[in-house]
Amino acid sequence: MKELDLLKKDWKKNADSFQQISEKEIYKMIHKKSSSIVKWILIISILEISFWTVSNLFINTDDLLRKMNHPEIVLALDLLTYFNYIVGLIFVIIFYKNYQTISTTVATKSLMSAILRTRKTVQYYVWYNLGMIIVSTILSFFVGFVYNPDMAFLRDKLAANGKAMLASAGILMLIILGFFGMFWCFYRLLYGTLLRRLYTNYKELKKIDF
Repeated sequence: MKELDLLKKDWKKNADSFQQISEKEIYKMIHKKSSSIVKWILIISILEISFWTVSNLFINTDDLLRKMNHPEIVLALDLLTYFNYIVGLIFVIIFYKNYQTISTTVATKSLMSAILRTRKTVQYYVWYNLGMIIVSTILSFFVGFVYNPDMAFLRDKLAANGKAMLASAGILMLIILGFFGMFWCFYRLLYGTLLRRLYTNYKELKKIDF
């Protein structure tokens, strides 16, 4: 009986050791996957800002802005553009710091906290961009319609016809919703997929809890 008890103790000891090694290996794998996901979030955000920056270089609005002859409107649009770039840069810096934190952390609780913080930051970033898309679309239509002298004939025609004005407002709303839906699908496909994988890693870490 003594030999059997010793054998049982030895087997339990080895089983506990195997479980510990297994959990450590799982943690390393989750840590590596989480770091890779956050790195891709950082890369995609940089590419996104770069894309819009290059696009603005090829979109020539100087002629339209000169026609409007409203320097205060031009200044307001420029300030909005600079503000948007500054906010985007701040998000990129936060993403980079989150990537550094997740890449270097060794404690499970710290990694779990960094994952949740990264998910919240990305969600704020997505909703900010969607909000800016709505604001930019409305401002573009408003400024183009109200201050562009080439639209004077259309303004007078719509002002004299209430039904046409309502129909134009409805079309504008559909265009805004279309832009919003298109970019929402884009963000859901890119960032949403990465965030779901990141949250899966978080749940796996909760199971380990060592």
